[in-house]
Amino acid sequence: MEQTRIERDCIGEKAIPADAYYGIQSLRALENFSITGTRMHSEMIRSLAILKKACAIANAQAGVLDWARSDAISWACDQIVKGRYHDQFIVDPMQGGAGTSMNMNANEVIANLASVHMGGGLGADSLVHPNDHVNCGQSTNDVIPTAGKMTTLVLMRQLEQSLDSLRDALEEKAGEFDCVLKMGRTQLQDAVPVRLGQEFHAYATSVARGLARVHHSGHELLTINMGGTAIGTGLNADSQYFSSVTEILSAHMGADFHQATDLIDATQNVDCFAAVSSAVRNCALALSKIANDLRLMSSGPRTGFGEITLPARQSGSSIMPGKINPVIPEVLNEVAFRVVGNDVTISMAVEAGQMELNAFEPVIFCCLFQSIDELTQAVRTFTTNCVCGITANKERCVELLESSIGIVTALCPYIGYSRGAELAKEALAKNVSIRQLVLEEGLMAPEQLDSILNVDGMTHPGIAGKVLR
Repeated sequence: MEQTRIERDCIGEKAIPADAYYGIQSLRALENFSITGTRMHSEMIRSLAILKKACAIANAQAGVLDWARSDAISWACDQIVKGRYHDQFIVDPMQGGAGTSMNMNANEVIANLASVHMGGGLGADSLVHPNDHVNCGQSTNDVIPTAGKMTTLVLMRQLEQSLDSLRDALEEKAGEFDCVLKMGRTQLQDAVPVRLGQEFHAYATSVARGLARVHHSGHELLTINMGGTAIGTGLNADSQYFSSVTEILSAHMGADFHQATDLIDATQNVDCFAAVSSAVRNCALALSKIANDLRLMSSGPRTGFGEITLPARQSGSSIMPGKINPVIPEVLNEVAFRVVGNDVTISMAVEAGQMELNAFEPVIFCCLFQSIDELTQAVRTFTTNCVCGITANKERCVELLESSIGIVTALCPYIGYSRGAELAKEALAKNVSIRQLVLEEGLMAPEQLDSILNVDGMTHPGIAGKVLR
């Protein structure tokens, strides 16, 4: 039989695996909250460890915690930051209690690691207590939102790096395709000519804008409520600890955190996560639109647009031989759909806070971390396995351009909108080009027509707008 130890809490006694570094509150949470079948995000675990170390140092400097325990707690936290003992963090990320189970899982693991390091044993009565020592001067209500902000900032840096690479790849393609003329489309109907490079440059601009929004939203996460404890009043936090913990955390995290000027507000409200989620959602929407465009432009290969070719990544059908599907843009679409859904959940959870606390931070973090992680990975595969390998089908672009009636727009300053509309209708009915009709009807000399219908010139602002007299 498995060896156990008995631990006690305000509910009663419970048998804990003898060699477990977690304790009774973690095990109760595991039994109560088996929701997603997953565990805390590894970066959240690291963030909690960094935060607990900063708190231990601040409490030791304040004389509230002896240096022997503080050093042992710091050692334990360092092990966790290095990726060790993550298997001892057993609680589901979806949980009731505003994240108390996450906080106590960290407190119990750190306390037991520190106790063993000091020569003691495992259990709540060991040398380092999870509440009295590891959680000294803290509450779940300042620890969990702060750790969530720390984690989000780390994950956002990874997303920003992936977006930066995508923007560069699109810029490179914009240069490569700058001389490829094609027909522009509005509402999926022929519009006026555009260069394929201009379209890709527009995609790069859109990505850059999304990147800027994501980066800017991260500034809100630098305001934290450490020292506020339960509701922002700082109860049970030493004054010296209160004044120093944020600065110590900043030094250990490598981020410029600052303590909120209104700790009641900072404990009640978590709208900063809604701001981040909104920026991530908006970025995902723009990326999904780009994916839609690439799927359309590559459609075919014989009966669709066929203006570009996407890299062939895998067979597209179990029944149709040789079929290749745009699977990489498709998965980017799918991730965008998930991000939008997560943003709705986050919005509702942010709104659902009551009085001095929002109890729904666990679902906020569960959704936000998932959105950022999955979008980061989707952008990476989109860049590497799709964008970098796109080729232009110049002949097909020219074929579609020359068969379009959209170039009649360039004639409007000379023959008027109404006459242009008549020519477009006639060209479609007779299946002939606009150029042929203009010459047949003697509307203008061939030399003037050639100048006006200079397709490349139509794609350059200023040049396209210059009316020949």
